[in-house]
Amino acid sequence: MITARRLVEGDLVALVSPAGASEPGRIAATVAALEGWGLRVRLGGHAGGRHTFFAGTDDERLSDLNAALRDPAVRGVFCMRGGYGMQRIVDGVDFEAVRRDPKVVMGFSDITALHAALWRETGLVTVHGPTAGQFERGPSSLTVQAARRAVTVGGQVTVSADPAEGTYGVRVDGVAEGTLLGGNLALLATTIGTRHALDLDGAILLLEDVDEQPYRIDRMLVHLRRAGWFDGLRGVALGQFTNCADTNPHYPPVAEVLREQLSALGVPVLGGLPIGHGDQQIAVGLGVPARLDATNGLLVVGPAVV
Repeated sequence: MITARRLVEGDLVALVSPAGASEPGRIAATVAALEGWGLRVRLGGHAGGRHTFFAGTDDERLSDLNAALRDPAVRGVFCMRGGYGMQRIVDGVDFEAVRRDPKVVMGFSDITALHAALWRETGLVTVHGPTAGQFERGPSSLTVQAARRAVTVGGQVTVSADPAEGTYGVRVDGVAEGTLLGGNLALLATTIGTRHALDLDGAILLLEDVDEQPYRIDRMLVHLRRAGWFDGLRGVALGQFTNCADTNPHYPPVAEVLREQLSALGVPVLGGLPIGHGDQQIAVGLGVPARLDATNGLLVVGPAVV
């Protein structure tokens, strides 16, 4: 495990778009928020670009990302958008540059592919936290304040299950300790058969998703179970499953699907965590020690920076 130094006033953060395109207003809101923290900001050459599904061609997006990872002046690399596209370029990431000079890397959703690759290739602790769309919520929002704390202060983060979250009722009591890994369920499922599939032996698995119908959630979880992916797993931390509904009244809600599939694993499960695509989210480290107390509704996550 390698951990990047926390960001301090005057540090340079590179904003890159290795996947989907971002709107100019959201980029401006992100720049304003980070400059409000006392950080300097540099936009990748294609951070505001657009090419078919993406912010740029594969070569352009990869070049921006690797330039940020290689530059010794850059101390943080924040991803501007999820969407789709990180998997297309992840094998070309300069992992040696990461080993040589670890930086704070933050993003979520499609950026799960980058989180998994960095962990498997280098052991880098990364931050599952907001992209430009979430920074637009403003500097006083829970999302932006939690991200600032995660990357500039560090320290232990305690996330409480929220009764207002749709997955709150999914719970298997118990306590588990392990390395927190995971992110977006759909992206994790697509790593199966690649060298970046996570080894969850001794881990606590964080899961969230958006815009997936319940049967698709069921299909992905069954696939992961059949692939042996849950072997050795110690616990499951469930974030937000946003807009994961079906209009057919005879189909079960996503919480019921999650309860059925995850309760069969025989490990503690805690739903209702404000992490993911919901109205607000709390940034947490991936690759760090964590304690899941499903009985009392708490996920305690170690510091993502030093």
